[in-house]
Parts: sequence; C-alpha cells; structure tokens
Amino acid sequence: MLAAVLGIEGTVLSPGERSFLRDTPPAGVILFARNVIDPAQLRALTDAIRAASAPARPLVFVDQEGGRVMRLKPPAWRSLPAMARIGLLYGQDQEAAVRAARGVGRLIGTDLAEAGIDVACAPVLDVAAPGLTEAIGTRAFSSDPEVVAVLGRAVADGLLDVGILPVIKHLPGHGRALVDSHVGLPVVDATPAELAERDYRPFQALNDLPIGMTAHILFRAIDPDQPATMSCRIIAEVIRGRIGFDGLLLSDDLGMGALTGDLPSRATACLEAGCDLALACSGRIEDAQAVARSVPALDGDGAVRYARALTWCPSERATIDVAADEHHLQATQLVA
Repeated sequence: MLAAVLGIEGTVLSPGERSFLRDTPPAGVILFARNVIDPAQLRALTDAIRAASAPARPLVFVDQEGGRVMRLKPPAWRSLPAMARIGLLYGQDQEAAVRAARGVGRLIGTDLAEAGIDVACAPVLDVAAPGLTEAIGTRAFSSDPEVVAVLGRAVADGLLDVGILPVIKHLPGHGRALVDSHVGLPVVDATPAELAERDYRPFQALNDLPIGMTAHILFRAIDPDQPATMSCRIIAEVIRGRIGFDGLLLSDDLGMGALTGDLPSRATACLEAGCDLALACSGRIEDAQAVARSVPALDGDGAVRYARALTWCPSERATIDVAADEHHLQATQLVA
C-alpha cells in the first residue's frame, strides 16, 4: 500500500478510481460531505472501496468531530455538539461532561461503524488561546490543557468502545494559531518552554493512542524554516521526543494554503520529515495519481505503526446503549 491517505471525488467510485485502488491502493481513503448522501449509499461506497482495493485493506477515514465539523450530517445522521460546549459543561459538572464526551465518541463511532468507516479524525486536542483562528474555534474543548486532556481521552475512549480508531490532532498544537492554515501559514512565536507548559500537555496525556495528525504551523523558536508537517526537527524532537507519540502519524491535508510547492513535492517533504502517511484530500484522480508517483509503499517503522493501529480494532464491536448516551446529551442540554 502507498504511504498515503487519499480522497475520492463523488458518491460512487468512478471507473478510474476503481482501477487506481486496484493497482495502487493507498493506506487510507478519506471521505468528505461530497461523498455522502445517506446511510445506504455511504455503506455501499465503503464496501466498494474495500472490494476495489482487495486484497489490500485501506483504512477509511472521515472528519466527524461534532459541531460544525461533521461530514455525516442531520437529518440522515444525528446532531452532535461542538466540543467547546462540553468544555463549558465541565466547568459546571465534571462528571456529566466526561460522560457526555464519551457518549459523543460512542455516538460518532456507532454512526461510523454502521457506515463501514474505520477512523474518526477526532478528538481535537488543541488548547484554545486568545485570538484563536475560527478554523479551530469551538472545535477546541477549552483553554485549560488539563480539561482538554480529560475530555479528549473520553471522546477517544468512546470511539474505541465501538471499535473506531481516533486521531489526535493537530500535533504539536494548533491552539495559538491566529491564521487559518487552509488559506495561509500560521506563525507561532511562543518559546519551547511555553509550548511545553500548555500546548503539548494534552498530546502527552494521550500519546498512547494509535493515530495522530500534524499541524501546518511554523513554530519559529523551534524551526524557523518549516511548518511542523514538513519539519524533521519538530517531528523528531517534539512529536516523537518531548510529546512521546509513537503512533501512526499522518499529515494534515497537503492541499491547504499554508504550504508551498506542488502536491507531489509536499507529499515527499512530509514523509522525509517523518510523517508516516501523506494526506491529500482533493478527491481529484489527477492528484491521487500524482501523489502515487511521488510516495513510496508504506514500509519500515510506518508499516509497524500501521499494523499496530489495526490491533486497536476489536474483532467484535461492543453493544452500546445509544439511547442512554442520547438521553444524557439531551439532559445536559447539549442537544435538543
């Protein structure tokens, strides 16, 4: 399999996409709202992805966090709160907030499992700071790293309860960004000591989890030349070193405006910097083919981490009392 996670264009596989998945299967396929109509269609699509890729078995990813970042949306799927609302609840009732966070994870996981999706790109572990870009905004639990760690763990545990792999993001921390990395490169001037005291802490607390995603942010005091996704120093010394994360590491979307150069060079650079997987989300077959020509097969430490991530998926999914989780969210006024 290619050391890449790639998007597809529509709600069914095109003949070109079927051929691509057969001949050059990536380690993962990521889905977006453009790929989703309803539960029956989505399950047919994920089944088709697996059939086309066989005997390879790419993981199927989706961004499903709650709040405004949900690719599976109402009315076909349930409405779920933004994580900032659970963070506010934590200030009033810690036990209720932790239960709500785990419940959200289980509800997301139940929806994804039924759709044939393996991985939720959640929880967001970024610690909110003054002026935080709206690109993160209410996706962050709190400005308190301890609260972020506790609630992030609860969401991750809820996903794992139903056999869905969580992705901690955005390593080593997106909470100080004042610029939306979709459109430009955020630059953070905090010292390493300041970052360690605040931004790294939730990631350290959850560094045992199987998958993480990088941030397209320039941390000037650590590497003044390259954003984290492309920085050998940040990945080796901070993400793998100070934070201690040894799971499967994928880049954030390489098509974002924070980065420069063409897509193949971006994919090559992030892998050379230490990412295990290059993420390209556009869904254009031309982009997938360009990435495929530039990235190697998943091997070495990346293959070991990929295999280790798969061991987190149970052979049988637990039976979850979805109604109880939904009732708790209603009782705490997190959903109507």
